[in-house]
Amino acid sequence: MIRLLLGLSFLSILGCSEKSKECPSVFFGGEIVNPTSDYVVLYKNDTYVDSVKLDEGNRFAFNLQAIEEGLYHFDHSPELQYLYLQEGDSILIRLNTVEFDESLVFSGQGSEINNFLIEMFLTYEKESPFVYDYYALNPEEFKQKIDSLRNLKIASLEEMTQDNLLSEKALSIAKASIDYNNFIYKEKYPFYHKKKTDEETIHELSDGFYDYRSTLDLNRKDLAYFRPYFDFVKYHFGNLSYMSCIKSCGSDEKPGGKHLHFNKHKIKLVDSLVAETELRDMLFRNIAMDYLLKEHDSNKECQAFINKFDSLSTNDEHKEEIAHLYQGIQNLQPNYSLPDLMLLDTNNNEISLKDISKKKTTVFYFWTASQKKHFRNVSKQVRKLKKENPDLNFVGINLRNSHAQWVKMLDQHSMDKANQYHGKNFKEVRNTMIIDGLNKCVIAKDTIIVDAFANLYASFEKQKKL
Repeated sequence: MIRLLLGLSFLSILGCSEKSKECPSVFFGGEIVNPTSDYVVLYKNDTYVDSVKLDEGNRFAFNLQAIEEGLYHFDHSPELQYLYLQEGDSILIRLNTVEFDESLVFSGQGSEINNFLIEMFLTYEKESPFVYDYYALNPEEFKQKIDSLRNLKIASLEEMTQDNLLSEKALSIAKASIDYNNFIYKEKYPFYHKKKTDEETIHELSDGFYDYRSTLDLNRKDLAYFRPYFDFVKYHFGNLSYMSCIKSCGSDEKPGGKHLHFNKHKIKLVDSLVAETELRDMLFRNIAMDYLLKEHDSNKECQAFINKFDSLSTNDEHKEEIAHLYQGIQNLQPNYSLPDLMLLDTNNNEISLKDISKKKTTVFYFWTASQKKHFRNVSKQVRKLKKENPDLNFVGINLRNSHAQWVKMLDQHSMDKANQYHGKNFKEVRNTMIIDGLNKCVIAKDTIIVDAFANLYASFEKQKKL
């Protein structure tokens, strides 16, 4: 397959016109095993570039002209992953959607940086559980552990660049994939350490703990859509906001407890420190969503916060999204009727939330086959809750999988199909049910909302029976 696709890419280049502007400058193709969609879609940041339909052999091929060097991402619904492209690349991939990220392998011209990025992505996923244990260490020991992990990755990058010449931009992205995940660990440390050790106050840190902050660039347009960078900036502003509030707002204000007060700090800091328009707008959107999803209420304070967000953001799509989110939260208040959302059963028949919850208290929970650890955990928790609450009806709603893939999962795990439904349109389900995390559940009694912002774990610890 690889030889065939490489041959096709070379033939397309050789067969084009002598005018170079008419020749494809980049080839990107490959094969997808167990496809979950008919298409592969390519994006630059959040801008659509092109899409290609899979052929009968589940292969695809992009021939791209005059592209901008940099970070892209390709989408094979419901999954996506990063792709670094530059002039002259001829990149092939092969992946199996059953293990999307783990099975993804790049080959051909331009594959080195892409294999490195996926390697870093998987490395951070694997090391996160034992890094969590490190948060119990004192600051010096923690910093030493985290810096050692970073040094191993830097050594891997240096080894890769000895055999492969990377452009300055590609090298910058590769280093960013190492650094910003490392920085996130340190931004999290004071809060996770307090949680792990049950200390009453935030642990005092040495001046060198955040030594990387002196070199930070909070206006990197090229990294605005790169998850490690954006996540770092979010944690960084959260950390700064919390600490500045502790110092300047007195004991009456508790940063972690009063969401409006805390998020006002964050918005002010972003407004003063970030000038790059897209990054500013994305951060404003994130702060607004974080506030509304944690507040869950419909009141004057929420409206005042939205008004502040509207005055700062320049992105009309974000403003519309936040307005819809606020309206969705208003629609999910206690004693309101369940929304008119349609789901699919295993036979592809439509059924409404209201029909499912008639005459019995129903707990709607959410899962996806692409997050296997969560699926195992939530399945175990639901089995436990069913035993403890035999009068409740637990109903699973599957997200971000094809209908066929969902049915296959039900069969493989011998799940009760009578209490499992498929959310065909992920965005519609997410926005209607305000899904801010996969541990969220919605409790309704005879079509009337009891608690639309419950948690499959915490809510049942407080009250064993509803």
